[in-house]
Amino acid sequence: MPNRTDPPNQTRSFRRRYDDLENRRAELIARLQGLGAQAQAFPAYKRALKLLNDTFRKSKLAQRLAVLQAAAWLIDILERLLQTM
Repeated sequence: MPNRTDPPNQTRSFRRRYDDLENRRAELIARLQGLGAQAQAFPAYKRALKLLNDTFRKSKLAQRLAVLQAAAWLIDILERLLQTM
């Protein structure tokens, strides 16, 4: 198929996608740790940490973006909860 175009994810190298996901994971871990000790009382804190560590590592590369999005959502919820307290 000469006129076929590759999706954007396939044009980047595996290593580039891997590094991008690892950088995003590091940013989310820093955000989570920045919430402080008060946030650690919530079950969502432990779940976000589990997503960013265990679940992320066990997932295939294609699934890792969804894992990071779920963790980011939980961190957003925690930030909102702490603002209202």
